[in-house]
Amino acid sequence: MTNRSFSAIILFALLIFSVTPLVGANSTMWSQTYGGSGHNDSNSLVETSDGGYAIAGYTDSFGAGNNDFWLVKTDATGTQEWNQTYGGTGNDYAYSVVETSDGGYAIAGYTDSFGAGNNDFWLVKTDATGTQEWNQTYGGTGYDVCFSLIQTSDNGFALAGYTDSVSTGGYDFWMVKTDEYGNADWSNAYGELGDDIAYSLIETSDGGYALAGYTDFLTAGNDDFCLIKVTSTGTLAWNKAYGGTENERASSIIELSTGEFVLAGYTNSFGAGNNDYWLIKTTAIGTLEWNQTYGGPNVEYANQLLATPDGGYALAGTTNSFGAGEYDFWLVKTDTNGNLAWDQTYGGTGYDVANSLVETSDGGYSLTGPTRSFGSGLSSFWLVKTDENGIIPEFPSWTILPLLLFATATAIIYTKRLHKPNQQS
Repeated sequence: MTNRSFSAIILFALLIFSVTPLVGANSTMWSQTYGGSGHNDSNSLVETSDGGYAIAGYTDSFGAGNNDFWLVKTDATGTQEWNQTYGGTGNDYAYSVVETSDGGYAIAGYTDSFGAGNNDFWLVKTDATGTQEWNQTYGGTGYDVCFSLIQTSDNGFALAGYTDSVSTGGYDFWMVKTDEYGNADWSNAYGELGDDIAYSLIETSDGGYALAGYTDFLTAGNDDFCLIKVTSTGTLAWNKAYGGTENERASSIIELSTGEFVLAGYTNSFGAGNNDYWLIKTTAIGTLEWNQTYGGPNVEYANQLLATPDGGYALAGTTNSFGAGEYDFWLVKTDTNGNLAWDQTYGGTGYDVANSLVETSDGGYSLTGPTRSFGSGLSSFWLVKTDENGIIPEFPSWTILPLLLFATATAIIYTKRLHKPNQQS
C-alpha cells in the first residue's frame, strides 16, 4: 500500500468519526416523550424493580377532569408499556411517585375533585399494573397541597407540602403520616406568621423525618432555605434557615451516612445570575458547613438532588443561561465538596424543565420533566436517559454501522483507483 492510499483511508476514517460520537448510541442512552394534544407535565420519576421507569405528573389530554394524575410505565428503553389516569371532574395534580414494597405504586399530590376543602392532599395506591387499589384525601377547608411522598420503614407513607387549613399564619409546612392503607396516624403543621412551604421529605437514620422548603419569617431576606427536623411522632426537634438578602428556596434534601444533610434549590442572593442553583451541606444538627452556586447570567432552578457513589452530588433542574432554547434541562455533577465536575444541557427551542432525577442501575442518569420543544402536545412528559457522564447520543445506533461500512468501501475503491494501470492509447 502506498503512502497516498494509506492517507486516503485515514482521511475517510477521520471524516466519519468527526460526525459520529465516539460514545456511540445504544440502549442505555436515549430520550422519549409521552402525551396527548394538551398539557402533559411530569414531576416525578423512579427506576422500577424490572429495570423500567414509572413517571408521574398530570394531564389534561386524558382522564375525567380538567387535569388528572397521570402515571406512565415504561420498559428499560423508555418504550411505554401502559398508562393510567386518576381523578375527578376538577383538577388533580401529581407531584411524587414511589414504587411500593408490594410491587405497586403510590402517587401523591393534591386534588380539588375530592376531599374537604379547596385543595387537599391526595394519595393514590395502585397495583403493579397501575390499577387503583385505594385512595385517601387529607385536609381541611383551606388549601392543602402535597409535593413529596415517601414509603416509610413501617410500610406506611409520609406526605409533605403546605397547609393554610391548620396554620399559624399564611402557609405552614404540613406533614401527614399514614399506615400502609393510607389511614392517617398523625399530622403536624410547622411554621410561623409568614409562608412556610415544604417541597421535600425524607425519613432519617434516627427514625425521624427531615423536611426542606422555604420560610419567609424572621429571615435575612424575603425567602430562605428552611430545614426542619422532627421526631418519629412528628414533634419538632429543631429548625434552621439559610440565605441572603434576596430569595432562596430549597426543593430537595438528602441525608448522608454521616447524618449530615445536603439541600439543593435556588438562590437569588448569591452566584452569577438572577437565580442560580444553590447547594448547601450542614451538620447533623443543621449547622452550615459549606455552600456552592452554579449558573450563568440568567435563571437556573435546581429541582432534584442525589448523592453519587463517588461521594459527589448530582443536581437537575432548568437553565436559560445555557443550552439550545428558552429553558433547557440542566444536569450538574459535583465532587464531594460541591466543586463542579461537569454539566450537560438537554432541550430544544422551547421550555424544558427537569423536575426529577435518578441515578440508574447502570451508573447513568435519567431525568424527567415537561417539554414544549418535543412531543405531540402543548407540553409532553419527557424522559432522558444518559450515560455516567450525562451524555446522550446525537445519532441513533443504527447509523453507526452503515457509516463505517461506507467509509471502508469508499476507501477501498479509492485505493484501487490509485493502483489502476494507466490506459495506453
